[in-house]
Amino acid sequence: MASTKIVRTADGSDTLYSEQHKAHYHSLHGAILESLHIFVKSGYKHLALNEISILEVGFGTGLNAALTASKANEMNRKTTYTGIELYPLEKPTLAKINYGAVLKKDESIFWKKINISEWNTETPINDSFLLTKLHADICTVNLSDLYHLVYFDAFAPEDQPEVWSSAIFQKLFNATNRGGILITYCSKGIVKQALRGVGYKVERLAGPPGKRHILRAVKP
Repeated sequence: MASTKIVRTADGSDTLYSEQHKAHYHSLHGAILESLHIFVKSGYKHLALNEISILEVGFGTGLNAALTASKANEMNRKTTYTGIELYPLEKPTLAKINYGAVLKKDESIFWKKINISEWNTETPINDSFLLTKLHADICTVNLSDLYHLVYFDAFAPEDQPEVWSSAIFQKLFNATNRGGILITYCSKGIVKQALRGVGYKVERLAGPPGKRHILRAVKP
């Protein structure tokens, strides 16, 4: 895997720059702010369920998982979380990211537990959050479970076009419960068209700092 370098974002939290994809893992306007706004607020908190299953496409640094684990713990909401990542980050790289210092205490604890958890193994992060990190390719992995929520956090379409195809969205649609949602930072027209083409109802929402819009797709 090509190297990565650490970049400080506007809210004081770090992100990584991938030399392979020539792209950042998070918004330079604020990694934590972006994750909270898009995935936790517009995705996780939007669904009114006592128990929830989540699939994340593009596990990355584990930031989305850690913030979701914290919210699950706060809400006492049983959450099963599966993260798919084709290029897992090495532990020495993760150790250099400043989330342990800038996240809230419980978020930091959960993030560290997420980092040391084994791949392809179920690991309880707290009493409400069960994590499985899959070292796999979304293009070829078999999704045998049904999910209430998909965090779609792959690199942008121009950087990783194969992941944003209609075939992938069809696979995710088929693996989503009725009434479930897919949430993503990308609001490009080609993405909206692909999501609608496989059956989702798509709505455009206000984005986090530095981004005008995000997309939330609902399975009817």
